[in-house]
Amino acid sequence: MTDTTAIPAQTLQAIRDAAGGDSLRETASHELREPRNLFQGHSRWLCLPRDTEAVSRVVRVCAEHRLPIVPHGGGTGLVGGQTDTTERPSLLLSTARMRALRDLSPADSMMVCEAGMTLSDAQSHAAEHNLLYPLSLASEGSCTVGGTLATNAGGINVLRYGNARALCLGVEAVLADGQIVRDLSGLKKDNRGYAVSSLLVGSEGTLGIITAACLRLHPTPDSRSTVLAAVPSPTHALRFLHRLQTRFGERVSAFELIARQGIDFLEDTGVAHRMPLDHPGPWYVLCEMAANASPQLPTDTEATLANAFEAGEIEDAVLAQNESQREAMWHMRESIPEANRLTGSVASFDISVPISRVPDFIDTGTKALQALNPQLRINCFGHLGDGNLHFNVFPSRGKRAADFASDVNAVKDTVFGLVDAHDGSFSAEHGVGRQKTKQLAEFTDPGKLQVIRTLKRALDPDNLLNPGAVLPD
Repeated sequence: MTDTTAIPAQTLQAIRDAAGGDSLRETASHELREPRNLFQGHSRWLCLPRDTEAVSRVVRVCAEHRLPIVPHGGGTGLVGGQTDTTERPSLLLSTARMRALRDLSPADSMMVCEAGMTLSDAQSHAAEHNLLYPLSLASEGSCTVGGTLATNAGGINVLRYGNARALCLGVEAVLADGQIVRDLSGLKKDNRGYAVSSLLVGSEGTLGIITAACLRLHPTPDSRSTVLAAVPSPTHALRFLHRLQTRFGERVSAFELIARQGIDFLEDTGVAHRMPLDHPGPWYVLCEMAANASPQLPTDTEATLANAFEAGEIEDAVLAQNESQREAMWHMRESIPEANRLTGSVASFDISVPISRVPDFIDTGTKALQALNPQLRINCFGHLGDGNLHFNVFPSRGKRAADFASDVNAVKDTVFGLVDAHDGSFSAEHGVGRQKTKQLAEFTDPGKLQVIRTLKRALDPDNLLNPGAVLPD
C-alpha cells in the first residue's frame, strides 16, 4: 500500500538545508495528539527552526514543493488547530527553539518575545521589572506566546486587560510565500494602512506563522482583594458584578462563575482542592479586585460585601487574608477542567453571549438539555465578567460518556442553536481549529465569512498554511 503521508526525500533534504542540519526529525507520537485526544495528526516530520529567517527559508521550500505546513506551539489547543488529520504529506513546524526575549522596555511598557517562549516565562520576564503581562491561562506553563496570539487566547483577566489581541502591539510573522512581516515597533499610534498584526492574531496559523510579538505590559498591582462568594443564581451574580464595577471600576480584574456541579466533580474525582465556605450554595463567584497604592482596598471590599449581603446578592463570602488563601481559591477554580476530564464529558462548549443574557442562556440551555435527556448533567463555569461560559455536558452518575453517544449531535445542535439565538459566539477563546469549521459556516454572518475566505485566498492561494483549520479543505 502506498504511504500517502511520506514526504519525498528531495523535499526533506531541501527542508533540512533550509532549517539547519539538526532541525528536522521524525515526529513523536505525543506531538500528533491534542489534549482531548479528539484529533490524531499524521505529519511524520517535525521541523524546529532556530530563528525567523530559518522559518522563512523553510516556508519557501514548502511553497516550492506544495507541501502543507501545520504550525505547532505548545500543543495545548483544544479545537485541533495543531493537528493535520488528513493522510497527506505535511510538515509540522514548531517554534519550540525560538524562546528569546529580544527586548523589554519599562519606559515603553512593552517587551518583545519570540513565539516559542512559554506564557509563564513571558510573565516572569515582566515580573522581574515589577511589570505585569496579564494574560493568564491554566496551561500557561506549556502554552506559548505564539500559540496564545494565533488563537487570540482569553483567560481570567479579559474583564480588565482584554484578550491576547488587546495585549499585542505588533507581530513578526512569515507569510505563505516566505515573506517576513516585521511589525515590532510597539507604537501605540500607527495608522500606516491596514492593521496587519491584528489580522494575523487569531488567524490560527492559516494566514501566517507568528515568530515574535511585541506585548503590552502593565504595572503590577500591589494590593489585591480576592473573594469567593456563594450566590443564589447567575442573575444575582450579575447584580453583584454590577455592584463591584460601580464601586471599583476597572479595578475589578476577574469575575468567575462556578456551578455547584463543578465543586461536586472535584470531590467525586478526588482532585485536591480547598473550599473555604462553610455553607454550600448552588452557584459561586470568584472575583478579584487589584490596584496600586490603594491600602483601603480590603476595607472597601468588606464594606461592599456587607452591602451585597444585605441586598440578597450573595449568601456567604470569604475574603482571602493572605496569598496562600488567594492561591487556594484560584487553584480550586483552575482544577475544575481536570475534574471534568476525569469525569468524561458528553460534549464541551466554549461559548460567549452578551453578559446581560447569560442567566437566560443558562436557564434555557439547562431546560432544553434536560428535556432532551433528563440524565444529562451540566457543569457551567467560566468568565462571567466577559460573557464567556464553559457549558459542558456530562453523563449521569455511574454512567460513561459513551452511554450517551446517541445524544451528542442533538446536544450540540441544541447548544449551538441557543448560542446563536442569544446573539452569541460558538467559539469564545479557543478558536475554530478543525473542530468548529461546520459551525463557522453555519453561524457566521455571510459577509464576514466572505471576507475570511477572500483573505485566505489572497494570502495563501495554494492553501498551504494549516489547511483544514478555520476553513475546511
